[in-house]
Amino acid sequence: MWLIYTAMLVLAVVALVMAALAREDAYRAADKQNKMFWMIILGVTVAVNLFVPFLFLQIAGLIATIVFFVDVRPALRQVSGGGRKGSSSDGPYGPYNGGR
Repeated sequence: MWLIYTAMLVLAVVALVMAALAREDAYRAADKQNKMFWMIILGVTVAVNLFVPFLFLQIAGLIATIVFFVDVRPALRQVSGGGRKGSSSDGPYGPYNGGR
C-alpha cells in the first residue's frame, strides 16, 4: 500500500513542478483556470499526501492531478508551442528518407 501512496505523492509533486514552470499567460491562452488556482490545488494535494492519512482526500487529490496531466498540461503545451512537430524520422536537418 505504501507504494501506491508514494506513487500518488510523486505524481502530485511532478504536476506541481510542471504547473509552476508554465507561464501565466499560457493558462489564459489555453482557456484554463489561472496558474495560482492550479498551484494551490496541487500544493494542497502534495500536503495532503504528506501529512494527512485520509484515503478519501488523497484520492480527491489524485483526481485533480490526473485532470492536470490529461487536460491542462496538453493545452498548455499546445499554446506554448511545446508540442512535437514532424515525424519520428525527422533529423536535425529535415526528414531522413534512407538516402533516396
